[in-house]
Amino acid sequence: MTVRRGTMVESVHQVNAAVMDAAGTLLHRWGDIEKPVYLRSAIKPIQALPFVESGAADACNATDREISLACASHTGEDIHVDAVTAWLDRLGLGIEDLECGAHWPSYRPAERALAARGEQPTAAHNNCSGKHTGFLATARHLGEPLQGYIHLDHPVQQRIVRVLEDFTGLDLSRAPIGIDGCSIPTLGVPLDRAALAIARFADPSALGAERAAACHRIQQAIACEPMMIAGSDRLCTALNGSARGAVIAKVGAEGVYLAALPKLGLGISMKTVDGTTRGCEAALGAVLETLGVMTDEMHTAMDGFTRPVLKNWNGFEVGQIEAHLDAAQPEG
Repeated sequence: MTVRRGTMVESVHQVNAAVMDAAGTLLHRWGDIEKPVYLRSAIKPIQALPFVESGAADACNATDREISLACASHTGEDIHVDAVTAWLDRLGLGIEDLECGAHWPSYRPAERALAARGEQPTAAHNNCSGKHTGFLATARHLGEPLQGYIHLDHPVQQRIVRVLEDFTGLDLSRAPIGIDGCSIPTLGVPLDRAALAIARFADPSALGAERAAACHRIQQAIACEPMMIAGSDRLCTALNGSARGAVIAKVGAEGVYLAALPKLGLGISMKTVDGTTRGCEAALGAVLETLGVMTDEMHTAMDGFTRPVLKNWNGFEVGQIEAHLDAAQPEG
């Protein structure tokens, strides 16, 4: 990805990416896809599977809005915070049970409104609070300890590791491990195996009826409630809303994106080497264009993110970010 200002290329973002089908055929690759990367929040739709598969979602009468929120990196707007607190209340829990930590809303109007009221952010404002509420709902339903659910040895996290092993086909017992921003473990997975995982999520027909139903339920929730997966002025909301179920995409920190294409049975994984999100967003748009899935509606919703025009504080157009995909290399 090149960032052009005036007549000169000012910056370059290198993006590694893979496209794979659910059978494990690597269709396209760009760059190094064998090196493990932390998938961060991009893997949330798969992390949400135990919440649905365990029966916890049904037990707490989870709506599409709450299932989408369980996969979200939200912006801390009232729509998100109110949904989290109402969901916790229905579970007989409170914000104090969330172990994700607190931070200010990432959506500036929400941040300013909170400050104007003289309030401090709580854990409900954390972009991962929906995911953590899903963790708590699962632990409560299965009679597991509520405290310490963020730790790797807790049943909630061990269940997620097993699901990731099923979807990636890897033994993750020796995978690189770090701690995510919301304090849960994040495991290092090569991009080719990440593409396989999200392709199996896109086309779960070989995974058994129960798991397939859970994947379809999460896909439907995200497509129906795109505002909950992210929020205002976010590519995830624009993409998932305009694609109408043809693409289910999720961003992660440090320039990671995963996208499931249910109609084609494909998965896309990518990471910007320098960790910037803007390069990954432009690359995702280019890859979706290459795969022939972009519609006029998607372009209208997404081009501000995937083909951005750079403006200065006076509103003058000063440059643009352009995707330049090298010839994709299939496996072999």
